[in-house]
Amino acid sequence: QVQVVESGGGLVQPGASLRLSCAASGFTLDRFVIGWFRQAPGKEREMVSRISISGSSTHYADWVKGRFTISRDSAKNAVYLQMNSLSPEDTAVYYCAAGPYYSDYVALYDYWGQGTQVTVSS
Repeated sequence: QVQVVESGGGLVQPGASLRLSCAASGFTLDRFVIGWFRQAPGKEREMVSRISISGSSTHYADWVKGRFTISRDSAKNAVYLQMNSLSPEDTAVYYCAAGPYYSDYVALYDYWGQGTQVTVSS
């Protein structure tokens, strides 16, 4: 059974850090482009970051502004999103997705997790 599972979300104060993890069962993440997306209430799902199959290329949304880092750990079949300097505007459900194309488009990702809630509030 193919499954993607995100973890690591939570409630933090502005300026704090979180590391989101994306794990998979039933397939190997190394064979796919991995994207992190987020969706805030009332807004469309948007790309946060993506990493190529080799891991040599990464891309971030403009608003990330150097605060987040995406990485792979092949040995653990996992992908991480390190998020620093979080602000209330980062509050959203964060999703991990796997797909064959190095793209921002939600529709091009085939496998999705259930999401993990990130809430930034004082």
